[in-house]
Amino acid sequence: MATENALINGPDGPIDLIIDTPDTVRGIALVCHPHPLFHGANTNKVAHTLARVFRELGYAALRPNFRGVGKSVGKHDNGIAETEDMLSVISWAQSRWGGLPLALGGFSFGAYVQTRVAARLADGVTPAERIVLVGTAAGEVTGARSYTTLPVPPGSLIIHGEKDETVALGNVLAWADPQELPVVVVPGADHFFHGKLHIIRQIIERAWKPLP
Repeated sequence: MATENALINGPDGPIDLIIDTPDTVRGIALVCHPHPLFHGANTNKVAHTLARVFRELGYAALRPNFRGVGKSVGKHDNGIAETEDMLSVISWAQSRWGGLPLALGGFSFGAYVQTRVAARLADGVTPAERIVLVGTAAGEVTGARSYTTLPVPPGSLIIHGEKDETVALGNVLAWADPQELPVVVVPGADHFFHGKLHIIRQIIERAWKPLP
């Protein structure tokens, strides 16, 4: 297994990313970090946890920095340009590893962006086969922000903290309800899953087997 840093070309300039690669790559996973204007970066512990569990399941896990973070060029665009950036990261990964099974993982604002990415991929050649969203930004959240979060495919894995102080659990349940989408609630967990990261790992490992 290996971890590397890369700088690839995006629509508006370089995109900075960390790549966690298993010994044998059987899939590609894109992992998105929390809000860049609130200190979110690809080194975030939840994003790191998602990347590592994806790697253990056989995916090359790519953790880009959103525009304006690290060496990624551009200004924050509330998820619009970020969606285009993420699609370009997927295209780059597919040029490197081919049309392998694709997975998406996101935390907070990154989860919101991944709902947009999933919608764009849904009608394409390689829709996402696995999606896991943690602390999904939906509805009115702290910091006077509001999100109209898109629906996701059936079977998506949604994980949320019972005591999330940034995105109320009720917001995510209201988003999931019309989709008939189950939500896995972690008792006692706050937005950043302090002391609960191992539970995220366990939930994913129980839900998904390694790629064949």
